[in-house]
Parts: sequence; C-alpha cells; structure tokens
Amino acid sequence: MKITFLGAAKTVTGSCYYVETKSTKFLVDCGMFQGHSKETALNAEAFPFNPSEIDYIFLTHCHIDHSGRIPKIYIEGFKGEVIATQATVDLCSIMLPDCGHIQEIETEWLNRKRQRSGKHPIAPLYTCQDALDCIKLFRSVKYGELIQLKDDLKVRYNDAGHILGSSIIEVWVNENGEESKVVFSGDLGNKDIPILRDPSVIDSADYLVIESTYGNRLHQDKTNKVDRFVDIINETIERGGNVIIPSFAVGRTQEIIYDLHKQREKFDEKLQRLFSIPVFVDSPLATSATDIFRRNLDCYDEEARKYIENGDNPLDFPGLQFTKSPDESRALNERKDNIIIISASGMCEAGRIKHHLKHNLWKKESTILFVGYQAIGTLGRKLVDGAKKVKLLGEEINVNARIEMIDGFSGHADKEGLLGWIGKFKKKPKQVFIVHGEEEGMLEFAGFIKEQFGVESIIPSKGESYIVNANRVIQSTEKPEVSYTFKRLAVVEMMETLKEELDELTEILKLDLKQEKEDYEIDELRIKLKALEKSMVDILR
Repeated sequence: MKITFLGAAKTVTGSCYYVETKSTKFLVDCGMFQGHSKETALNAEAFPFNPSEIDYIFLTHCHIDHSGRIPKIYIEGFKGEVIATQATVDLCSIMLPDCGHIQEIETEWLNRKRQRSGKHPIAPLYTCQDALDCIKLFRSVKYGELIQLKDDLKVRYNDAGHILGSSIIEVWVNENGEESKVVFSGDLGNKDIPILRDPSVIDSADYLVIESTYGNRLHQDKTNKVDRFVDIINETIERGGNVIIPSFAVGRTQEIIYDLHKQREKFDEKLQRLFSIPVFVDSPLATSATDIFRRNLDCYDEEARKYIENGDNPLDFPGLQFTKSPDESRALNERKDNIIIISASGMCEAGRIKHHLKHNLWKKESTILFVGYQAIGTLGRKLVDGAKKVKLLGEEINVNARIEMIDGFSGHADKEGLLGWIGKFKKKPKQVFIVHGEEEGMLEFAGFIKEQFGVESIIPSKGESYIVNANRVIQSTEKPEVSYTFKRLAVVEMMETLKEELDELTEILKLDLKQEKEDYEIDELRIKLKALEKSMVDILR
C-alpha cells in the first residue's frame, strides 16, 4: 500500500493521510489547516486525487483540524462512506455546519472589501448547507468492532481518550498474500482526563502513524491543575476583573465544567467564592455539544458513570449559564459585576471569543486563561508567547491583562504519555511515522523513540509518499510537485516575516523617542527605509 501525507506533516493542523491499495483508496481524516495565512490558504487547494474515487474516510475524531474539509471533498465529488464512532458522528453534525457558517460569514466580510476595491466576489470554502448535506455519508461504528470492508481491508476503532468519540484506528491490508497492519493514533488523550477513559492499549503494529503535539514536553499542571485554576480565578476576582477562558467548544469546555462540578465536594472557602461568581458558557456550539455529551454515556469512564447512576449531572453546577443569542453574548461585556466566560474558539481565531478579548485584554485586572494547545500563527499563540499588542476586529489592542496557560487541561498526551502508550505494544512497529507536531518537537520525539525502543522514525513532509508492505517501507520516487499554490505561499510567508520585522522595528523606534541612539544612526535607517519603500512601490507596480 502507499501512504501519502497530505496534512499534519511537520505542522499540527490539516490532518489527512491518503492510502492506496490494489483495490481501495481511502483517507484517514480530512482536516482543515489553521494558523498562519500561508497554512489556512492550503484549505482552498485542490485535492491531489479525484475525490469521486475515494471509497472511505476513516475519521479519528470530530475536531475541525481532522474533519473540517469533509464538506469540501463532498461538494467536489466524494460519495463514499465517512466511518466514525456514533459520538463523532453526532458532534460532526453540529461542528461542520457551524464551520460552514463561519466560512460564509468570513467570505461575506471579505467580499464587501473586495467589492469596494472593484474586485470580483469569491465563494466560501463550503456553506452550512453543504456541511449538513455531507452528514448523510457518515456511518457509525462501535469501539472494538472488527469491520471487514473488502476482502483485503478491515479496520477497528479503539478509544483514544482525547475527546468524546475519539479513536485510534487499526487498519489491516492484505496484498499478495501478505497482511500489513498500520495503526493511526489520531490524537491521543492524557490519562485521567475528566469524563473520558484512558487511551486503549494496542497489541501490535507493523507501522505506526503517531501524533506528537507534546512529543518533547511534559504537562506541568497534571496533579494540581484544578487548584491552580481555582487560585487564578479567585485572584482575578479579588482584583475586580473578569476571567476569559478561550476553550474548544467541544471537549475542553465540558471537561472544565465537570472538574468544577467535582470540586464542589470539597467546597472550602476558595470554592465558595468561585461558585458565587456567574459562569457563562458563551457558545451555541458548546451548548449543543454538551447535550451530545449527556447522550453518549457509553464513552464515559467509571467515575463519570457513577455520577449519572446516582442521579447527579456532572455537566452542571449552580451559577452555570449557557448563552444562546448574539444579544445575550454582547450583554456579557456590559455587565458591571465580575464573571467567568468560557467561549470558543480555543485558539481565538473565530467566534465570540474575539469580542470578549477586545473588551478585556486591555484591562490589567482581567485574566485570559488558556487551557489547550495554541497552534503557531494563531492569536492564542501570540498571546501565550507574550505579545504586547494584537489586532482584533480591525482595532489594535494593548495586552494588559494577565495571560495564563494551564497545560494540565490539555487533551493531548505529553512525551511521557506518548512513550508510555508505545511501550505497551507487545509487538513493536517496524517503523514509526511522526505527524501532527511542530518540527523541532518531532525531531526530539524521534530521538526518544529510538533511544527507548530502538525503532527508527520517519518525519514526512507534506505531499511525500511511502510504500509499505509486511516487510519494509520504501519512500516513493514520485516527488510532490511544487505547485503554483506553494510558490505563492512561499511569497506570502516572506511578506509575513517582513511585516513582523517591520512591526518590531517600529516598537524599537517608539521606545527610542528619548534619543538614546545617535541622530546619524536614525538618518542611516531613514535612508535605508526610503530605499525599501521605493523597492516595495516598484514591486506593487
């Protein structure tokens, strides 16, 4: 079989792996790229295959960086089956239309700008209706069920413990009388994530495709994450500020609610103060997702099941309120009391969170509390990395608020968790493909795998193909073409780098208004910038 890595290759988003056997063509995931504009531009790129020839999409879970381009491949001709767990099907039925709605809103805003400058309008990547229509292709399966799809192809879904319904997928392919087994880890969860079971143990694999989001790092707040969470909230309330929690509408939001619910049993002075503060979940998607969590009890761990059996609702507590309408959302920023707002998106790239940040980032008494991974290029990553100013909704905002990150709430296993999971394989893979991570971390993770298990790893680039069989892996001699898209994206990246460097130079000059530098140095800089300005004008012409 041949595996081509079309996304999450030396980056964290856009998960998509294209597998060709003698009789079948299928994808594992079909996700959106997120982060830098040079990456999000890849979403509009044509698929390097005929979508109508794809038989299956094996979907590991519902997150948009794994599922977000399924409506796009559907409108371009895919008519096969999308196979996933029931919880994933349920969550995709709300998340994909929501994503389509965002595409429509953002395209409408962009087209107004294009119209003013005399440019032709563009179409959204897909619409809300496209997303609703593609759901008919979804087929649900149960964990642990061995499914024979064709004579030479069978699959099994196992609990990945990352989010409700998330899966590790085992794939068996029989070619020339020999069977090869490839395991796709999907996103692997932490141990002891609220509500969810720990990731399933897999006995064996010939080849392993594994995520590496935290492959070179350990989560720092695993044991005391809730205590730290409560302390940060109480300290903020004492200062008279609001707590804004950018959270993925599906997954982290429900887990935070659950953890707060559990802490009610302690109910000491700190928690009494916290539970006296209104907590708003400001995301229609999170509201719908919470209902789906309540319906899919078969995915819960033993502790969460006991809450349910005792008639307790672990996704609720006094003071918790869900906003539904945009008017209710706007009203939150007009309140004079202190509140906690949990709002999507988790990386601050879209949705209502931008409005809450606009009203709170400049307030030194408020806190922005991150509880999940922030991809490079996202607004969330810029804030975590210490940005002093950010642009929000067309306005430059000073970052005066307290910025905090609690790793322990992450839905991704860290280095210790990933290596521990590999260590439980009775038959270790011959080769590991490392995906879904930042390149520096991937290289370190490959070293850890070699050191601990003596297994070599491959870190594929986007578009690279590998032929694997029962005995060995061979890199395909077919090199990915550098299309017009990539050439343009290379220029976009250069422009973004130049813009960042000019912004940094502007800040340096603002700080030098007290004339710490000699005038002749400033004159030299002015001459160089004048030459650069002339060059830029020539380029635009």
